[in-house]
Amino acid sequence: MVTADEIAQLCYERFNDLPRRGKPEPGREWTSLAAVVKISRCAKSDRVEKEVVSLGTGTKCIGQTAMSPKGDVLNDSHAEVIARRGCLRYLTQELQRAVSGRGSAVFCQTLHQGKWRLHPGISFLFFSSHTPCGDASIIHTNGRQHRACTSDTTMKNDLQTVGGGLKRKGEHIPRQNSKRSFLEESDPEETKQEDIQESKLLSSLSSSSSTSDDEPLQSTSAKTELGSISHAATSEQLIMKTSAHSTVSPMIFTLLKSEVYDVHRTGAKSVLGGLADPLQPGIRYHNTGLLRVKPGRGVSTLSLSCSDKLARWGVLGFQGALLFHYLEEALYFSTVVVGKCPFSHEVMQRALITRCSHISDLPAGFSLSQPVFLQSNLEFPFSRPQTELRHKAGQGCITPCGAAVSWCKVLVQPLDVTANGFKQGVVKKALGTAKARSALCKLELFHSFLSLVRSTDASALPDSLRRTDLHTYLDYKEASDTYQLAWQLLRKQAFPIWPRSNRDLLLFK
Repeated sequence: MVTADEIAQLCYERFNDLPRRGKPEPGREWTSLAAVVKISRCAKSDRVEKEVVSLGTGTKCIGQTAMSPKGDVLNDSHAEVIARRGCLRYLTQELQRAVSGRGSAVFCQTLHQGKWRLHPGISFLFFSSHTPCGDASIIHTNGRQHRACTSDTTMKNDLQTVGGGLKRKGEHIPRQNSKRSFLEESDPEETKQEDIQESKLLSSLSSSSSTSDDEPLQSTSAKTELGSISHAATSEQLIMKTSAHSTVSPMIFTLLKSEVYDVHRTGAKSVLGGLADPLQPGIRYHNTGLLRVKPGRGVSTLSLSCSDKLARWGVLGFQGALLFHYLEEALYFSTVVVGKCPFSHEVMQRALITRCSHISDLPAGFSLSQPVFLQSNLEFPFSRPQTELRHKAGQGCITPCGAAVSWCKVLVQPLDVTANGFKQGVVKKALGTAKARSALCKLELFHSFLSLVRSTDASALPDSLRRTDLHTYLDYKEASDTYQLAWQLLRKQAFPIWPRSNRDLLLFK
């Protein structure tokens, strides 16, 4: 049995064990953390071993004008992408061990020539300290989170005061008159029933208002004689459900309007050519289900949101096109764990699974992944809220950490710290050289893959790598025929406006 808190704690401890370099300044800088955890289940017992094999932090990505045709710049440094790229390094190392006969803790040989699969009992889990940017972050919130000057206690007192038929401080208009101006005339018996219903409604609102901000709002509901009011519903649905009954006073009507009236917003923008966000107040600010690109300072980026990338990995696997040459089946995350933050199972399901659930006719080796979504009660110590809590006078403005940290379980250079797409601290004259390159950039990952190919005996090469016309990074990607077919189906049936890669940026060797 693996719990969300166990996974979160394991990842936070792995981060704490890393050197100080590249980590946020406590109380002033914040970042996000993501990790890939290998799960090993013993067939003869209930014992489960958990091991972090890749970990990443980061919140930045470069603008499209800074992208390099040499593949030597790290375009996307969000934690989820860093963790996944570090995992590619780990998987490449394990495949090298397998093809060279040294034995791998991850892969075993199949009956098909040159193809490998996971050992029985081995699976991979993905952890993120925050919900992925993009569609998975568009979560309904309630009015309390936007009333900076109104405490929960004040809200309860206000609700109790109104529910008891008493005047608020400074109000001199009798409650009955204020109701009558809204409801027109009513007889005493009707008024009595209205008071009962209103009192029950206020009681429900009060109890729901005392719910922790960190609890998933989708699971919160208030049952009244007006029906079941779900806090996952839109504010319009909520208001229509209550306003249909003439027993709701203007004051309660206003409270209802403020309770479910907004969404957590994402900085990721809809891709060019797609449906745009309405940007209207409240819950109509965003459209959901859209492909989005990550924001950049000044120059826009071409990096798709982490929600979109996770959705893609849920169909094509997280191993990528190159490593799929060696695999019988794509690799999928069995579980996605999110740390303490705004979170919704329903929204994660929509963003990572439902958008691709109608895809059909995938080739052999691919399927529609259905990961389990879990949330931990443990918050990352360097999250933005925790950084704001620990901020002290004189520290300056709170900012996102400019560096991205990668650690993975490999023998050579397990730690990789970058900033602005290059190794942190590199001097300007070294840009464009091997000294400046991150181990996670496309060029370095491609070189690692070529090393794997050279380590493989010619008789044991997969059929797709026996061609003689393979030279560039693009050649090797496109030679993975089955992967490319699955990618075409994904694009055609789910994401037709997914931006196409600039082929000129993929011709490096």
